[in-house]
Amino acid sequence: MGSGDFCHFQLSLFQSWKLRRDSCIVHVAARQQRLITALAINGPRPRSYLVGLLWPESPESRAMESLRVSMHLVSRQVPGLLVNEGAELSLSDLVDVDLHRVRSCVRELSQTGLNGNAAWALNLLRDAELLPGWYDDWVLFEQSRLRQDRLHAFHVIARGSLARCDFEVALEASEAALELEPLYESAVGLLIQAHRQQGNNAAALRAFEKYRAKLNEDMGLAPSEAIQRLVSEI
Repeated sequence: MGSGDFCHFQLSLFQSWKLRRDSCIVHVAARQQRLITALAINGPRPRSYLVGLLWPESPESRAMESLRVSMHLVSRQVPGLLVNEGAELSLSDLVDVDLHRVRSCVRELSQTGLNGNAAWALNLLRDAELLPGWYDDWVLFEQSRLRQDRLHAFHVIARGSLARCDFEVALEASEAALELEPLYESAVGLLIQAHRQQGNNAAALRAFEKYRAKLNEDMGLAPSEAIQRLVSEI
């Protein structure tokens, strides 16, 4: 391609699969979507890896043919999206993937804590539900891994925001963590503390009672002494 022929792509893997080329939506069949998604999630991979991932129950020769067909269709429908370097395939560097932004945010929070814009990080992570409705084993694994990463990130945001006395963001981040894992005790503790710091003791008690009832219903357990101490003075 000449320098003026480059296309920029935006690939969304959250909520619903969507590919845009220079802001125009590109419609791609399901089999080609899975090839593109595998490369977006895993990065450059040998063909042997991709056929084992995408067609695990097919004989190798048939799986290789399926990969060749998918590659041909993607290259014809969305020229410039795939990079074919012999045995290894990858997506073009011009593809902007929303998952990559979330992974970068999670990595930064894990390594350095809450140093940036907490509200921005929270909004980025809140709707990052990976490919709901996809049930391939490799997608389910990535969904579970991302869910755990988001859970940890919400906790970091809530804890850091509470330390900064940014109680609104601390509340939102704690609640986001509890939407993913209602029995996450540390998030419950942060939620109760944020409510109390705002002077909203009634909301703190409601959060405690909701957690206590859920913990008893699901596991037959009582809240820990640490959680009970947070509301003992109310």
